[in-house]
Formats: sequence, structure tokens, C-alpha cells
Amino acid sequence: MENISVKEKKVALEMRGITKSFGSVRANSKVSLAVYEGEILSLLGENGSGKTTLMNMISGIYYPDEGEIYIRGEKANISSPKEAFSYGIGMIHQHFKLVDTFTAAENIILGTGEKYNLGQVNSRVSEIASKYGFNIDPKKKVHEMSVSEKQTVEIIKVIYRGADILILDEPTAVLTPQEIEKLFSILRRMRDDGKSIIIITHKLNEVLSISDRVSILRKGEYIGTVETAETDEKQLTEMMVGKKIDLQITRTEPRRTAPLLEIRGLTIKADDGSEAIKDVSFYIRGGEILGVAGITGCGQKELCEAIAGLRRPEKGAIIHKGESIVGLPPAEIIRKGVSMSYIPEDRLGMGLAPSFSITDNMMLKTYGDGRTPFVDRKSARTRAADLIKKLDIVTPSTETPVRRLSGGNVQKVLVGREIESGPNVIVTAYPVRGLDIGSSYLIYDILNEQKAKGVGILFVGEDLDVMLALCDKIMVLCHGRVMGVVHAAKTNKEELGLMMTGAVDLTGEEGGKKYGIAKDSNLTNEEWENIGESQEWKGEPR
Repeated sequence: MENISVKEKKVALEMRGITKSFGSVRANSKVSLAVYEGEILSLLGENGSGKTTLMNMISGIYYPDEGEIYIRGEKANISSPKEAFSYGIGMIHQHFKLVDTFTAAENIILGTGEKYNLGQVNSRVSEIASKYGFNIDPKKKVHEMSVSEKQTVEIIKVIYRGADILILDEPTAVLTPQEIEKLFSILRRMRDDGKSIIIITHKLNEVLSISDRVSILRKGEYIGTVETAETDEKQLTEMMVGKKIDLQITRTEPRRTAPLLEIRGLTIKADDGSEAIKDVSFYIRGGEILGVAGITGCGQKELCEAIAGLRRPEKGAIIHKGESIVGLPPAEIIRKGVSMSYIPEDRLGMGLAPSFSITDNMMLKTYGDGRTPFVDRKSARTRAADLIKKLDIVTPSTETPVRRLSGGNVQKVLVGREIESGPNVIVTAYPVRGLDIGSSYLIYDILNEQKAKGVGILFVGEDLDVMLALCDKIMVLCHGRVMGVVHAAKTNKEELGLMMTGAVDLTGEEGGKKYGIAKDSNLTNEEWENIGESQEWKGEPR
């Protein structure tokens, strides 16, 4: 498709003076922006900047208090998702809305209200897939699909219903590098076909790679729109946060102490009885960060829960400073001085009590430490206030229930509480999920501070660029098995992506010779025997 300047393109969607408030909180204030036909627009902003609220008004989930929306030059009244579809608007949410027991075609036709012939639906789905480069089997059931296949169903679902203005919320969060590049290739074809695409993402490298223009929101207000070819990460960050931020993650040298945590031959079952983790062995030294890379559902969640005492392994050993902690409840693990901090994927479902205040959530791990029947709320309130100041948590007070905070601020409370407890091993799963770029770099700095203190850190993350910059080593899981452990400074995203999909397995005799991947050598048998016999590790640090 030949390049056409923005001035020559037709406006597909325009928002004029959009304002939306929830009680005393103004989520959007007089926002005006436009999306053109045949372009990819990225929407950037910090947590609480109003991105999702704005998109929810376009897709019919919310209705603006003030302002107007125009579709192809005509004023639109969008009061429901069904009406949004009537204007050709479709939103692909980060958390898929599919029926697992239905096929792809059945999910795509579900809710349209039209009479259909399944054979014709299958044919139409295959036609859409062929046009844009999707790979999908219309007859395949959702529960048999990979994450990228499920996302494909969601995208085809809105195209099938006639959408030519698509909104994608964090579309790459659960994809491998290879899957991301494939998705971007498809989105470019859709753009060249005249469709208008809005992408919400926190990954600046992806913004620069896929978008034509970038619009920035800050604290609910529209800051401006820039041509992607004329900007860089530094400018976008400064527009988002209103000040300069150092975007460098410094990988500090590990202290190379004895292993604090050892995992030997661990097998863990998932909730459905299948093996989530299969014969996994690794160790974490004090003063080092070990990353865990893998496609969502590869066993990271079950591994973290087992280490934290929330899930009992089927077999294998979890040894902390020479002592087995398998079978101990979380409270006893803490009482025995095994300070294991676990930041779960579901921060409100598992990590925090939504109706409790920040102060009360700070007490959840320490309320039993006192010597009287009364809990020490004064001390907890002081710690909560210090945390709010240190992490710049936006909240009316220390007594505000965490369910009233934005997602990013909830995550700050959780991360801060876990680190504030003074652990010697941190098991952290997705600590910056949902955080804006400024808050994310604050968390990376805090993890490096803990590393410098000799804390061993298991870092489960989604962004491979961050993992390569932050971690000392990276362990890759695929379907619950370890594909290998590599030095972060000696690998790249492409190699990690091949391991994440199981295309490369470094654990065999040939290892990564075929692909030239340098794996991290395991401990010798003699060194493994020495580990765990006492709190002193007798093997030589590598």
C-alpha cells in the first residue's frame, strides 16, 4: 500500500471534548483525538491516565458525561457494545471472553442473534483467516487452543461481525516474540486493508515497531499525538509522566553466594490433575536474580505457589538454606525464619484483601507477631504511610480499602508489602503487570536493591526485554519442563522464544549446539550432594 499522509486520510473515529467522572474522580477531562482509516494508533499513558475508560466509551461499556463521538464524520450515540458493533467498532480485551467447550466458529457466531449454518460459518472464518494471514481451525475447541490461537478467535470474532475499527488491549502480554511478530504482520495487513486499529500497550519498543501515530494521556487529559517515525522512547516517556526518566535497567553483578533456595526433581499437579511442573531442578544464589520465562500456563503459577507453601508438590524437594520446607504451611514457613515473599498473578484474588485498608493489608503477615491479644495498628499505619511515600501510591489515606485504588496502585501496595517484610528469598510473579513505565522502573530498582543486600530473587515476567536486562540467568519452561537455563547476557529474545515453544531443548546431550545457544552448566553431582547437608555450601561458586 502506498504511503498516504495523515492529512489525506479520512477520519474513521473522532472524540471531541470527552469527559467522564466516577464520583469525585475525573477519569477523562475534555479529551479530543482522532483515528484515521488505514492506520495503527497506539494509546499511551500512566496507570490512572484514563486509557481504558476512554476505550470503554468507544466500545459502549461506559457513556460519556460530556463530549461527542463521531464515526466517519457523523455523530454517534454509543450506549452499549451492541451499538458499538453497529458502528463497526470491536474491542479485543486482554482477558479473553470465550466458551472453552465451544469451537472457534461457535464462539465467533455466539451472541450475534442470527440464524446460521455452521458449515457456512466455518467457510467464512477460513476466508477471513486466509485474507489476513491468521492460522486457525474453525472446528477446534477453545480448550484445546494455545493462547495465541484464542487471541486469533477474538480478533476474527469482531471482524466477522463487520468491525473496521478495532481496539486491542495489551495484545502482546501473553505471546512469545515469534507470536508477537506474526500478530504485528497481521495487523499491518489489516491496516493496509483500510481498517483503523487502536492498541493499548505499555511496551514502548512495540509502540515504535507497530504504530503509525501515538496519542498520550496524562491524568485523564489529552497531552498530544506524535508521528511514530519522528519520536523515540525518551520523548514518549517524558510526555507520559511529565518529567525525564532514566530508561536504563542496570544489571548489577551477582554476589555469588551459596544457593539459598534449591529445587530438586520437583513435580507439581495443576488444579485439573495434570502435571503442571515435571521433574524440575534449579537453584537460586543469594544476590542473584533468576528469571523464569515461558508462555502463560507453562507451570510458573504452580511453581511459585509450591515454593510459597500454597501448593504441595507430588514429589521432589524444596530446600531453603539446608532445610526442607515441603509441606509446611505459609505461616509456619514464616515462623521458622524462612522469609519467602510471594507476589501472585492475581493481586486482589490472592495477594490482598480487597475490602481491607492499606494498613490492614500491611498487617496480614504480621498480625500474629505481637505478645498481647491486641494487634499493633499504629506500627502498621506508619509502615503503610512510608510505603505510600516511597512508591508514590495514589490514595486518599492509609485507611482507604485497596479495592478503591487503581490497578497499578493496588500492585504497588502488594509489591511494597512483600519487600517491606525483609525477605531473604523473593518469589515474584509479574510484579509490574499493569504498572506504567515510571512505576515499573521503580520496582526494578527496588529488586536490584534487594539483590545488592544478598536476597535471592525468582523473577517470573512477561517482557523478555526487561528479563534480559534485569536478570542474571533465565530459566525457560515449556509445558512444565525446563528447556534450559541461560546467562541473560549471552542470549536474546529469539533464542528464548524458540525455547518457550519447545523448538529448542538445552537439557539433552546436544543441548543448544545446533542453534549455537550457550546454556548455563549445572552443578556437578558432588556439588549437588554437598548442597542441603548443612547451611554452608561446600561447592565452589561459579
